[in-house]
Amino acid sequence: MTDDPVITNLLTVLDANPELLPVRLSVIELLAANGRHAEALAHCATALAQDPSNGQVAALLQRSTAALAGAVTAPDQSGTAALASADGRESQGNGRESQGNDYDWDAAEQQIGNIIQPAFVNDKTEVYVEGDVGLFEKPKLTLADVGGMEHVKAQLELSLLGPVRNPELAKAFGTSARGGLLLYGPPGCGKTFVAAAVAGELGANFYAIEIADILNWYTGRSEYNLKQVFRNARRKAPCVLFFDEIDALGHKRSHLSGSSSLRSTVNQLLTEMDSMTSDNEGVYIIGATNHPWDVDVALRRPGRFDRMVLVALPDPEARISILRHHLKDRPIEGIDLPAVAARTEGFSGADLAQICKSATQLAMADSIRTGTVRPVRMDDIAAALSQTRPSTGAWFESARNVVEFANNDGSYDELAAYMRARKDR
Repeated sequence: MTDDPVITNLLTVLDANPELLPVRLSVIELLAANGRHAEALAHCATALAQDPSNGQVAALLQRSTAALAGAVTAPDQSGTAALASADGRESQGNGRESQGNDYDWDAAEQQIGNIIQPAFVNDKTEVYVEGDVGLFEKPKLTLADVGGMEHVKAQLELSLLGPVRNPELAKAFGTSARGGLLLYGPPGCGKTFVAAAVAGELGANFYAIEIADILNWYTGRSEYNLKQVFRNARRKAPCVLFFDEIDALGHKRSHLSGSSSLRSTVNQLLTEMDSMTSDNEGVYIIGATNHPWDVDVALRRPGRFDRMVLVALPDPEARISILRHHLKDRPIEGIDLPAVAARTEGFSGADLAQICKSATQLAMADSIRTGTVRPVRMDDIAAALSQTRPSTGAWFESARNVVEFANNDGSYDELAAYMRARKDR
């Protein structure tokens, strides 16, 4: 069986970033659609280890198991396959898409037109579907809603917010907000939240894109999706265009020698971001990555992701804010947030969320045993703390190597200073 190029590309991304669950879900879908159910099962096992409660993974596991047992009928003669993407939307393959590069995606888009319809509105954001890629939001949160992280806020003010708010002053000093801003740091530390807060601060639309929104197994479709993303963002300016896990989409091309399709996608991203060839006025591009050292060097040249901001582990004030957020809708009693924050130095925001969840489960289990509802208390937090370890150790090991041996141009001086302050070097 000939390997599908998109599956090969996605597997290349997973080799470098095994924690990307949306990408793994896309791989499982594609493997299942190609009849490669044994391989799909192996990836299901890995995905369940990452997120045991994920209903989509469980459904894929059942589907692949049934197929191997002979319970699934053979595909029809046309080879048509219905695929559910990582976010649950379905796309139906057909003869039109199978034409690959010969198909004029732009002409089709002009014929069909762009349909923008309200999707839902809640008390936090106003969200709109735009075309068939990604979602627009109108965040109501601002940087004032981000607890602590004063250094990050100062960096954002200097590199993006200041020039946007004071265009004449920025012009006088020869600076601008054009190009892109790269947020990097350990996983689970709030990079997406910060990006949404920037959009709220600017009163701009927030357009969040993941790699699963871009990559497609039909030849040329990934590049089209990326072109459509920028086209939509320009139409909805002012807009913060946010690329999560940008290292997966903009991976070093030198590492993609066997993945011509993914190389073409990286080239398309370079073209769309190039200020000389694209009109991105009012489009503020923010990327987030745990591994900035894997981002293609061309993406970090002037006019692209030329400014980097370290979003590190939450400081004490940020930890208090995160703990308060995750406990606010739960019955609590006698929780000393500053004391908990003091005991969680080195924990990421995701780690703190897990502590709150575990403590709540302990209180609930006790309530079930006694038949009397009781609130979450400090002893539950202490028990949850004893079961939770900081999850960012491996990241700091990788970062230490980069700081020591791959910082010749000074790109990671901020990271080096942070690690020295933490005594990680």
